[in-house]
Amino acid sequence: MADHFFTAEPTSADVRRTVGARIWGREYTFTTSSGVFSRDRLDLGTSILLREAPVPTTGGTYLDLGTGYGPIACALAVEDPEAQVWAVDVNNRALELTAENAKAAGVAERVHASLVEDVPEDVRFDQIWSNPAIHIGKPELHKMLLHWLARLAPDGVGWFVVGKNLGADSLQRWLGEQGYPCERIASAKGFRVLRVTATNEDPAPS
Repeated sequence: MADHFFTAEPTSADVRRTVGARIWGREYTFTTSSGVFSRDRLDLGTSILLREAPVPTTGGTYLDLGTGYGPIACALAVEDPEAQVWAVDVNNRALELTAENAKAAGVAERVHASLVEDVPEDVRFDQIWSNPAIHIGKPELHKMLLHWLARLAPDGVGWFVVGKNLGADSLQRWLGEQGYPCERIASAKGFRVLRVTATNEDPAPS
């Protein structure tokens, strides 16, 4: 059976390569491998997210949810020299690559490549960034988003990119129904970029 990028332990050979990307005016070279998301390039959705969402520079604590090989996490840490970035994934190979890429970018001490269960319960996030794994299915997607959105700081914000044909508009409505105000800030090449804000209300049952 072929690996999914959300497989915890990919069985495919760990064949590594490098890919280049330009993020927020800086050139990066990332190490990628088989068995991780978008191993051949910075994927289109992520590139649109990074183009449309504002560059954070406030010294916050950020979450890169579904980090893959770590392009968002590394860019956040480079742009914000006071930031602490938690780069979360279920794929152990992806986490190894994220750590390697953070070291290459000079931000290894501030990028924490972690499994979900390894993120301390008391950490709260000023921002969440994600190109979420829609293909895990709606029930698991909703469960994941509610888990992490509940850990936004009171003035926190989430930035998400979702394909229109993968349910971006229905996800936007659903987030609002859960008590998380959600607005579309951009649309490009079949993707929606969504801005989600924290809520002090109890979420509706999922």
